[in-house]
Amino acid sequence: MLKTQAVRPARLEMMAAIETRLSGFLAAERERWAAVDPRCAVPVDAVAGLVAAGGKRWRPAFCVSGFLAAGGPEAETETLLDAAAAIELVHAAALIHDDVLDDSPLRRGAPTVHTTHIATHAGAGWLGESRRYGEGTAILAGDLAMVYAGRLTAGLPDVARPVWDEMLTEIQIGQYLDMAVAAECVVDPAVSRWVAVCKSGRYSIHRPLLLGAAIAGRPQLATQFAEYGEALGEAFQLRDDLIDTFGDSAATGKPVGSDLAQHKMTLLLAMACGRDDRLRALVAEQEWDTEAIRLRLVDGGAREEIERRIGELVRWAREAIAQAGLDPAWQAELTEMATEVAYRNR
Repeated sequence: MLKTQAVRPARLEMMAAIETRLSGFLAAERERWAAVDPRCAVPVDAVAGLVAAGGKRWRPAFCVSGFLAAGGPEAETETLLDAAAAIELVHAAALIHDDVLDDSPLRRGAPTVHTTHIATHAGAGWLGESRRYGEGTAILAGDLAMVYAGRLTAGLPDVARPVWDEMLTEIQIGQYLDMAVAAECVVDPAVSRWVAVCKSGRYSIHRPLLLGAAIAGRPQLATQFAEYGEALGEAFQLRDDLIDTFGDSAATGKPVGSDLAQHKMTLLLAMACGRDDRLRALVAEQEWDTEAIRLRLVDGGAREEIERRIGELVRWAREAIAQAGLDPAWQAELTEMATEVAYRNR
């Protein structure tokens, strides 16, 4: 096992290697396709631009941590690096598609892929409808990112493949249910919680941790990692809900209030509606008064309630990881990561 002082440097070293792998892979793809025709590089550039714009990299970080905490052998390091890089590409794909579904204008402080290409089409005066062109470009770029993720995970060991496949399935089903619940205005905290955990929490924390442990050859950690990941994944999404509703767009790099603007029945909103008839009446309207809803969330105490729930979830996550039988250094590291995830401001 790693000594305490070597834990974080080991993770950071692997994270740096993942960045190199991502940039090198995407640069090679761009060179390959630009040689065919410059237009072929457009979807590659869309993926590479989003990846290069940064982001918190929580998903590869948890994949690496699951591998290292499980005592992953050096022989599997390359497989782990490919898998962690692939998770970031899956995240890029999800963001590109999510921005189309939500019609978001900004991501990481820059115009979203579909917005960029709508403007390109309109500015050039090309034939056809600019919106369809821009959204089509984004859909194809997101699909390309998923193809790239599949290429990087071609060498996954058999024990890790089901974790990867389940993660991809959960993202798609969760994304659809999120859209359907918004369209139907379903006020059901249990459904909203499932959407939050399935669409975001599991693929952000739970599945990356399990994937890392599986690559390390210790799938038996699944139970403890699942308990930690489920609790922390819900806390992760609740923090996202709070940031979207009450955050600062300068910090987030995207508009705040977009969930309310899209009639999203977030877990925060569904939980608050369950105890506040005035709020429930507001969301029952055909057109939402988003400012009135936001103010009611404040006045009705929803913000404080969600903060209490996040604190409870973090405590559960810490208790779960304490029972995992990990090296004390990795127990401490995953405990600290739980705090960082749950109490971030963007």
